[in-house]
Amino acid sequence: MPDEELDALAVLADPRRRAVYEHVAAAGAALSRDQVAEALGIGRTLAAHHLDRLAEAGLLDVAFARLGGRSGPGAGRPAKLYRRSAAEHSVSLPPRGYRVLAEVFAEAVSEAGVEPALYAAARRTGERLAGAGAEETLRGLGYEPYADGDVWRLRNCPFDSVARTHPGVVCGANLALLAGALGGRVRIDPRPDGCCVVVDRGTGGTKNNEDLS
Repeated sequence: MPDEELDALAVLADPRRRAVYEHVAAAGAALSRDQVAEALGIGRTLAAHHLDRLAEAGLLDVAFARLGGRSGPGAGRPAKLYRRSAAEHSVSLPPRGYRVLAEVFAEAVSEAGVEPALYAAARRTGERLAGAGAEETLRGLGYEPYADGDVWRLRNCPFDSVARTHPGVVCGANLALLAGALGGRVRIDPRPDGCCVVVDRGTGGTKNNEDLS
């Protein structure tokens, strides 16, 4: 396992630093040091220390922007903003190559043209996971749902690394998995960030694509 992977996860051993990371990760938008300090009830200097340590470890991305839409002379210095990094980190001793094998499977499915069998298997797996409420199920699977009007949007795609190389196969299987777990409440609604699936928060829902049955 690369040392940087262990270093990145070791910084989360501090409970307060982990709380800082979880707050920024859940925000879905870049936050300033002041915003983090106020939300967690800690000093700005301490917030800055933890934020910068998380950035050094590759867990947060940093950008600079003026807050409040001000620009030009007198607008002040740009604020340092933090948001969760898109990089993935995992620990496995000894190292395991699950992502490589997942990419092999995705490529084989695409070449063989057996997507319907994959979607059917994904739906059956989802059905075995059904039972809890929608939000609880989504959180348990790592999707990080948040309410947006009458739908749950999913801040995280647990399959992002493989979806980037095989989007058709993976996104279809992802939709089928959630259709099995949550019933007729899911649909594709891609955005630049997060998962491409949205979930209806009501009981009526949107009927699933027939080609996933």
